[in-house]
Amino acid sequence: MNTQPIVFVLSDSVGETAELVVKAGLSQFTNGDYRIQRVPYVEDKETIDEFLQIAKEKKGMIGFTLVDPELRNYLNNQSKVMQVEAIDIMGPTLESMERVFDKSPRQEAGLIHKLDEDYFKKIEAIEFAVKYDDGRDPRGIARADIILIGVSRTSKTPLSQYLAHKRIKVANVPIVPEVDPPEELFEVDPAKCIGLRITADKLNGIRKERLKALGLGDQATYANMDRIHQELDYFNKVVGKINCPVIDVSHKAVEETANLIMRMIQKQSN
Repeated sequence: MNTQPIVFVLSDSVGETAELVVKAGLSQFTNGDYRIQRVPYVEDKETIDEFLQIAKEKKGMIGFTLVDPELRNYLNNQSKVMQVEAIDIMGPTLESMERVFDKSPRQEAGLIHKLDEDYFKKIEAIEFAVKYDDGRDPRGIARADIILIGVSRTSKTPLSQYLAHKRIKVANVPIVPEVDPPEELFEVDPAKCIGLRITADKLNGIRKERLKALGLGDQATYANMDRIHQELDYFNKVVGKINCPVIDVSHKAVEETANLIMRMIQKQSN
């Protein structure tokens, strides 16, 4: 006899919500030894009858999210008649909210996925920031909403990630005197480029701390003041050639700089 629990997940949408709830419950009773069969886009009583019968035969249970009150009530009633355990995941939530908000639900399936469009845009922006971080692929410059330009340790990467969480696609380009900036940088709209300026003393302190964290001596060329001035002079030439906006990040937290950038984007879109 097969004692492995089986749960049929019925939904008028894709069934992700119901499956997540069922999995969370099953984790309290099993070590992953269970079966879940998802039945999406349930729109009629015949499908409900079919899976109630299967659940009864297999000694399983049903978890469901149905926003249509007629189908929801039908499944609840028929499960009692057939003595099949059925969990109404959405119903009690909708009924409680209806009482509190004194408002009827829309009764539209799949609305959560419409709300999730922002979530997917955020994930896309985060993946974009990772892919086009530190000038790895100059093709990202043309596709980015914003291109951050700066020498090493001017918070380009954390800024890119912070802005990505606001659904802004960011590429960042490191400025190094020995390496010519990608040509794409001079071909895009200068308003999309933002230079991150920093004072030599501040950069020197940040780089020394970075070297200590890596277990290296702070006398390395990376933190040498002559080298830093050389890098900053080159940075000034590059942003001057692009003729793009520049933000001094010497004494700004990532959040402050990000808010400035978002305000700049907002002004440009108005």
